[in-house]
Amino acid sequence: MGLAILLLILALIAGGVGIFVEALRWVLIIALVLFIVSAVTGARGRARTGP
Repeated sequence: MGLAILLLILALIAGGVGIFVEALRWVLIIALVLFIVSAVTGARGRARTGP
């Protein structure tokens, strides 16, 4: 019985870590897209105003 509880706890921990890693991956993708969009719009704005 103790072994079954231990395996259940380990499965819950592994599942939680998997969900956390998946969420972190999506956050990093969104951050990268926002960074690229801001770099493009910033470069376009700088080119429009001139030196």
